[in-house]
Amino acid sequence: MSSPAGQVNSAGRVPFGARLAAAMHAAGPLCLGIDPHPQLLADWDLPDTPVGLERFSMTALEAAAEGPDGIAVAALKPQVALFERHGSAGLAVLERLLRRARQAGVLTIADAKRGDIGSTMAGYAEAWLADDAPLAADAVTLSPYLGYGSLAPAVELAEATGRGVFILALTSNPEGASVQHAGAAGDAVARVITEAAAGDNARALAAQTDGGTRPALGPVGLVVGATVAEQASRLGLDLAGVRGALLAPGFGAQGASGASMRAGFGAAWPSVLATSSRAILARGPQMDGLREGIRAAVAELSVPAEDG
Repeated sequence: MSSPAGQVNSAGRVPFGARLAAAMHAAGPLCLGIDPHPQLLADWDLPDTPVGLERFSMTALEAAAEGPDGIAVAALKPQVALFERHGSAGLAVLERLLRRARQAGVLTIADAKRGDIGSTMAGYAEAWLADDAPLAADAVTLSPYLGYGSLAPAVELAEATGRGVFILALTSNPEGASVQHAGAAGDAVARVITEAAAGDNARALAAQTDGGTRPALGPVGLVVGATVAEQASRLGLDLAGVRGALLAPGFGAQGASGASMRAGFGAAWPSVLATSSRAILARGPQMDGLREGIRAAVAELSVPAEDG
């Protein structure tokens, strides 16, 4: 995928937001999750070993990088935990997956959910966002629950290297509400995170140059569950005002549809990157089945909203 012309950050890099926006325009707003659960490996008649993990992952990548006419999805999101469970050999598979995706022109979001303080957070940032890191991805997911400011090393490195971060803000797991919804009226934790992300994006976008028109997406995205997006307005979250991509897991097997997501996200819908994993991967290992699953998901997400 060619780089968006004319958009650079203060370090002369094409920023992640511009690259993601271009990929979403070219392929549609779908992110394919690569979640090699043991049951999925078994369903594909693969062993629950690094060998099976690699065949599974590279097949999914092949389906996502459809061919010479262009990419089939806007991004891939490997679930890091399901590689880590295989130890160093599993992480080696993840390294190869990230490298081959980069060679194929497919953006990657490492779903690692890292979060810590000080030099430890800086270490996590370097592991996933530094140019020379073996595990370098285009973006990484982060947990802000040691304080949003603790994520500064990752946010700053992502901006410098033209990469991105996705910060957990409003998740669909039932336990998440006890933290994310907490706070005084109009001051929920999720709102604090959303406003801080908007501030970082405003600063980053102001430093970018693109021939006079500001790019639409900054380097800081949020993770907002596809099945709970309608709660954003109740909590006072201005998702459209974040000016960052909204990674929305839960599309497909977890119950969210294209129509329900458009209604739930409202004005923020143009920034939504919907994630589907099981609903598509269950069609494998045949390439035709995987590609048909991708095409069906993109088509559902691309149906325009009804007037009125």
